[in-house]
Amino acid sequence: MACRISELVLGCHDPEALARFWCEVLDFVVLGREDGEWVEIGPREGFGGPQPTIVLSRRDEPEKGKSRLHIDVNATDRDQDAELERLLKLGARPADIGQTGEEEWHVLADPEGNEFCLLKARLAPL
Repeated sequence: MACRISELVLGCHDPEALARFWCEVLDFVVLGREDGEWVEIGPREGFGGPQPTIVLSRRDEPEKGKSRLHIDVNATDRDQDAELERLLKLGARPADIGQTGEEEWHVLADPEGNEFCLLKARLAPL
């Protein structure tokens, strides 16, 4: 028997605000919360399905150094350019990590500066 990823935990300053951003990006819903401490978001089907949930956990101070984990996303119902425009309107911003400009993905940061990538391929919705 093997393990599978069930939750990703992301430290942040404002769990509620970041939950709103990522719920819009991923079409997730809030599954649970502890007032001011954490918010868990995930697919409408809830915890334990094919997609992991994301726990946004309050951290008063940013963690030192660069995060070694980031999220990659793919659009499911539009092309990459349209999805990029949508993400920027939601509050994402371009992030420069030394790209050449020739990449087929876009490096972005969420409202708290966590880097993530918008990949080119369109995936079928679950």
